[in-house]
Amino acid sequence: MKAYIALLGVAFSMLSVPTFAGAPAKTILVFGDSLSDGFMLKRSEAYPALLAKKLGAAGLKFQVINASASGGTTDGGLERLPAHLKQRTDIFILELGINDAFRGVPTDQIETNLQQIIDKVKARNPNVHVIIAGMQLPGYTVDDYVSAFGNMFADLATKNGAALVPYLLKGAAGNPSLNLPDGIHPNAAGQKILAENVWRVLEPIARQVAK
Repeated sequence: MKAYIALLGVAFSMLSVPTFAGAPAKTILVFGDSLSDGFMLKRSEAYPALLAKKLGAAGLKFQVINASASGGTTDGGLERLPAHLKQRTDIFILELGINDAFRGVPTDQIETNLQQIIDKVKARNPNVHVIIAGMQLPGYTVDDYVSAFGNMFADLATKNGAALVPYLLKGAAGNPSLNLPDGIHPNAAGQKILAENVWRVLEPIARQVAK
């Protein structure tokens, strides 16, 4: 378990990618861990940057801010969230929780922290559209913890009227050709799969928000 934690890194990064020249009218905030941060990749290869390109190609005027932190946990997310609440957010993509699970944090606590993050974002942005990126624990025998963790994201989405990416890593997890040598983090090709997974959920919401 410690090896998994170490592999998820400790660096913080933030990237703002405008889809059009000039000041965008709408903002998408991606708030996640190393999976969204693009661990060991160029910033332009991480799925938030790829989403910005898709939005631009679709004629949708958005700024995509990647406020993800490699090694990020839900506790850490609560601590660093206030700095990102100073600006208006129209769409909030939340991708946190897997590092908590690697540490054995009870799922009830993970869910509580995620709910607090959502509540704080909504308090600042009452009309925000929330997208939750679901995760699963890889390579483990199914038990009560694994099941509870996997179901937690759908439960949060239902409770908050949020959209759900059922499994962010679908199509990439477990495929050596789509992951870095650590077997956990997607490589550039894998990030393209993640972008497609999120885009299927994001596109209709972005079109609605852009009206």
